[in-house]
Amino acid sequence: MYLETNHNAETMDRLHEIDRILQELQSRIPDLEGVAVVSREGLSIVSALLTTIDEDRIGAMTAASLSLSDRIVLELERGIMDQVIITGTDGLVIIREAGEHAVLVGIAKTNAKLGLVLLDIKRAAKRLAGLI
Repeated sequence: MYLETNHNAETMDRLHEIDRILQELQSRIPDLEGVAVVSREGLSIVSALLTTIDEDRIGAMTAASLSLSDRIVLELERGIMDQVIITGTDGLVIIREAGEHAVLVGIAKTNAKLGLVLLDIKRAAKRLAGLI
């Protein structure tokens, strides 16, 4: 279920649970500089950022990346887009499906253990999918 714009008690409980999942993810992986749950349209739902990057900017860039990634996967007949990993000289960005309406974005340091990061992000995304 997609989180409504009105913030009734059930929606607020879900937002708190999403925030708790993000905090747990960051505590398990110290090399994560930020995590965010973003709607497929690019709107920030919940974020836990240790970086100075604006969450609205992350949302907009994520939506653009998703659009292109979905198109690439479709055109190359690779099924349904599941995850995007962007590697830069100063770190990683991981975008992982978290249900039908949202994605989990992780921003990691260059020296992060990629296998561990991907595993924990996958687990967190599955938990988030049930809330969004």
